[in-house]
Amino acid sequence: MEQITLNNTLPRVFAGHDGIHSDVWLQDIMLERGKRYLISAESGTGKSSMCSYIYGYRQDYSGTIAFNGQDIRSLSIAQWCDIRQRHIAYLAQDMRLFGELTAMENVELKNRITDFKSRDEILKLFEAMGIPDKVDSLASKLSIGQQQRVAIIRTLCQPCDFFMLDEPVSHLDDENNRIVADLITQEAARQGAGVIATSVGNHLKMEVDKTFCL
Repeated sequence: MEQITLNNTLPRVFAGHDGIHSDVWLQDIMLERGKRYLISAESGTGKSSMCSYIYGYRQDYSGTIAFNGQDIRSLSIAQWCDIRQRHIAYLAQDMRLFGELTAMENVELKNRITDFKSRDEILKLFEAMGIPDKVDSLASKLSIGQQQRVAIIRTLCQPCDFFMLDEPVSHLDDENNRIVADLITQEAARQGAGVIATSVGNHLKMEVDKTFCL
């Protein structure tokens, strides 16, 4: 996948609202593989909705979203499975960890599907994130910041054309923000992948090619 385009897209809940000032909604934008983007937003302006639309979770929008020119509403279930396994690595804002599983088990759920990282590579990610002692801890027993780092590790265990990260560092301090930004930037460079990161204030500390405001 080389391009994600949004053409005159708008959440249906915003329909009829006057004075929508946005670099994304009701605009024609192109997100290109290999480039890094920041979606800066205030709460309630639709950034998580945008991620859900691109990932195919929701279709309650007007306009068009397309992958390499193909309207995503036309994609089959098999095509969506392939996209979510090999083309878009998505970190949801709510992280979607299983509390009854350990940190490592949560990561392995994805890595068993993708077979992308060795166990040693995963352990090195835990070390880099500063949580090597949490590998065998239940996710429900971790702090929110620790859970966020586990979810980021899981997201990195996937081949992709785009990393789509919804508030990836909202619960992290500056130092951990930089660590996460470095790891994501390095992995994106290795894969030639694009990065789309959203934020309501605590931005991922990476250089970006373009910032959009919602």
